[in-house]
Amino acid sequence: MRTATITRSTSETSIEVTVNLDGTGVYDVQTGVGFFDHMLEQLSRHSLIDLTVRTKGDLHIDAHHTVEDTGIAIGQAFARALGDKRGIRRYGEALSPMDETLTRVALDISGRPWLVWKSRFTQAQLGTMDTEMFEHFCHSFAQAAGITLHVETLYGANNHHIAESIFKGLARALRTATEIDPRKVDAVPSTKGVL
Repeated sequence: MRTATITRSTSETSIEVTVNLDGTGVYDVQTGVGFFDHMLEQLSRHSLIDLTVRTKGDLHIDAHHTVEDTGIAIGQAFARALGDKRGIRRYGEALSPMDETLTRVALDISGRPWLVWKSRFTQAQLGTMDTEMFEHFCHSFAQAAGITLHVETLYGANNHHIAESIFKGLARALRTATEIDPRKVDAVPSTKGVL
């Protein structure tokens, strides 16, 4: 099974993350930031990737370090669990509707991290989480996981729905990209032979 555990400790955060890419979407997430927990639970449930997160961060300052470092740790766990990426589909995309909102997510597990972000929020916070941190989480995750990630909210009004459509879209794109392709189980999906 493709699993990994990452432990990350800094003067700002203490984190342990475990992922199982071949799971069923079971999650146990505790970051101290309620809305962030909700989004990570959506990520796990809709990707079918089991996710355990224990983050203790300097929330007396704000949630910035907690969200950023959790994104890094989850990305590192994904990269480790993927190993040499042999057999994966590599590419994933999803259109993610959430009531009046529609978000498009496309990604490539390429080893070349990049984020294109075209989503906007009209509220500064959802719960205790600054909405600018959604982009920062995606950036941190993509960099650490080695993923090219494009996120675009095509339209939407409700900020909660926008955030949720992003995370559900990311989940569904990751599910496709990390799945083993039965036609190429033993091949790395690149003409270079390595990702």
